[in-house]
Amino acid sequence: MSSQGRGPSLRGRDREIAMLRGLLAAAQSGSSQVLVLRGEVGVGKTALLRQAADIGDGFGRIQVTGVESDMELAYAGLQQLCAPLMDHLDELPTPQREALDVAFGRGLGATPDRFLVGLAVLSLLAAATADQPLLCLVDDAQWLDQVSLQTLAFVARRLLAEPVVLLFAARDAGAEALDGLPELTLTGLSDADARDLLDSVILARLDERVRDRVVAETRGIPLALLEVPRSVSAAELAGGFWNMGAGRSIMGQLEDGYRRRVEALPPATQQLLFLAAADPVGDAVLFQRAA
Repeated sequence: MSSQGRGPSLRGRDREIAMLRGLLAAAQSGSSQVLVLRGEVGVGKTALLRQAADIGDGFGRIQVTGVESDMELAYAGLQQLCAPLMDHLDELPTPQREALDVAFGRGLGATPDRFLVGLAVLSLLAAATADQPLLCLVDDAQWLDQVSLQTLAFVARRLLAEPVVLLFAARDAGAEALDGLPELTLTGLSDADARDLLDSVILARLDERVRDRVVAETRGIPLALLEVPRSVSAAELAGGFWNMGAGRSIMGQLEDGYRRRVEALPPATQQLLFLAAADPVGDAVLFQRAA
């Protein structure tokens, strides 16, 4: 499949998407698959997870995104990931079920044995695949609470014939519990793909020297390239006067750009954004009540 019809952030990722298709096909044949996508901010890890969800026809899907503010809450990430599967809880052996109940705050008792919790999650995933294969997506794994991350690494190393695809996305630094699992490191786009992506999001004339400089300074990072039209004027792009700023990384520039755009919004809109950011679960009813 060509890149036509995909979002711009997936331009130049044909090889990676083909790998995802292979993982999904293998799982449908009854062989569990695990992959850790590694790379810096903006390189396209989340876009590839979304692509896996889009092409995973016939798969059930569960997902969680690590939230930095939740890192001190034991089992917070694991509970969010497994919440859609709790209808299968009664199918687990009693010791595993009780351990998971306590870990997720559904029951009372002493701190559960982590080995039992890991086995319980493994059994829960297996039970959920009785009717269809399962796709598990874990984004920003470096921000999961440590016990959730360790439990998922435990599960990833023990999946065998279950029709499960377990995909992690993590930054280069962090999520050390995933070390040793199958891994794919994402880097910036090739110069040709980066130029094509830049041309696709900039409608005005682009000075050739500026194009080459943007590609070089962004190192082909898709998010950085997509943000150029929002942070640089058309006159600068056409005239060759773009300046990244001495000593500032491209991701630092992007963060500054996001902050400026948020600060330019009306105060009430900013408050709504902060409320939405404070809710990692995406509970629309809770958000509306808070608003």
